[in-house]
Amino acid sequence: MKRIYVVGTADTKNEELAYLAAAIAAAGAAVTLVDIGTRGALIPVDVPAKEVAAHHPEGSFKVLGTNDRGTAVAAMGEAFSRFVQTRTDIAGMIGIGGGGGTSVVTAGMRTLPLGTPKLMVSTLASGDTAPYVDVSDIVMMPSVTDLAGLNGLSRVILHNAAQAIAGMVANPAPAAAGKPALGMTMFGVTTPCVTSIVERLRTDYDCMVFHATGTGGRTMEKLADSGLLAGVLDITTTEVCDHLLGGVLPATDDRFGAVARTKLPYVGSVGAVDMVNFWAPSTVPERFRNRRFYEHNPNVTLMRTTADECRLIGEWIGERLSRCEGPVRFLIPEKGVSAIDVEGGPFWDPEADRSLFEAIERTIAPNGSRRVERLPFHINDPAFADAVVKAFREIAA
Repeated sequence: MKRIYVVGTADTKNEELAYLAAAIAAAGAAVTLVDIGTRGALIPVDVPAKEVAAHHPEGSFKVLGTNDRGTAVAAMGEAFSRFVQTRTDIAGMIGIGGGGGTSVVTAGMRTLPLGTPKLMVSTLASGDTAPYVDVSDIVMMPSVTDLAGLNGLSRVILHNAAQAIAGMVANPAPAAAGKPALGMTMFGVTTPCVTSIVERLRTDYDCMVFHATGTGGRTMEKLADSGLLAGVLDITTTEVCDHLLGGVLPATDDRFGAVARTKLPYVGSVGAVDMVNFWAPSTVPERFRNRRFYEHNPNVTLMRTTADECRLIGEWIGERLSRCEGPVRFLIPEKGVSAIDVEGGPFWDPEADRSLFEAIERTIAPNGSRRVERLPFHINDPAFADAVVKAFREIAA
């Protein structure tokens, strides 16, 4: 039976947890109460903290054997994440907590597939929630008062939260009908290319375009890992530049990881790999002061990548795509990789582009399903979009 997991520290939030679990059960849902505390539960729980802590790679003592609260919270977060991944009966998850509890519970929630209901009642929900939500679909609900014992207001907040999670689980969204979904990456300087690809594929596919701002690429790969995509058209891999060179819109080391794990049909390119992103000019690090820049707008400053940097970027992309055992086509636009990397444009640099292309060709190990192809087009030429669509249809057939 699928169940709603109710998660919190049963040593400090015991009264609230018991009230919340009872309210969800009264709404007709099956409940599993999970303790992530470190000092012993004060109420009956279904999964004790020791069982959760045992999922830490160094054992439960790593979590429960320290007097340092910060160390214990970080270790419990890792243990809870691993614990969640072992469960097959989670219909939805609700957590309550302050700073430590929110960190632990949301670490586990982020491992759940997109679409699985996730609700976090937190004292931090009215502030910057990005570290807790990241690229997941966690709903953050302010607790308003501190979670330090039940009161007239907290009872209302927790009751509402119980009805919300019970309703989400009891009334799931209908299964998507019709067209399979594709993940695509785009930047302003690759918009003509990606827009043309969408127009050519939208009859047969639900085209989901993600802004390549670091979180965009990670969100796309989260969807892939969640089994919600039928393929990836990763035209704009610019996030790698920021990751390797210190820009403000970076990927992570796991960029392309979902492609390797899922073996989805993948067509990629080097869109906007001619640039590293910074905010206003005053934010550019001193070590880059003598570089070539382009003011995209008053708040975004672009820095042209050099030949040496392009070599590094190309090798990084190639090495990771070589881990992919699914069908891969990587298309290289020889006449420029962005709207401003065009002959006469502010980022036109044939030497840097040549260094990038050669590094990719040298590093991506070709085989029967993995291939690199050069094309005599600019990335925003209609003919390049045609080639991308043709390549995808070939490997997705």
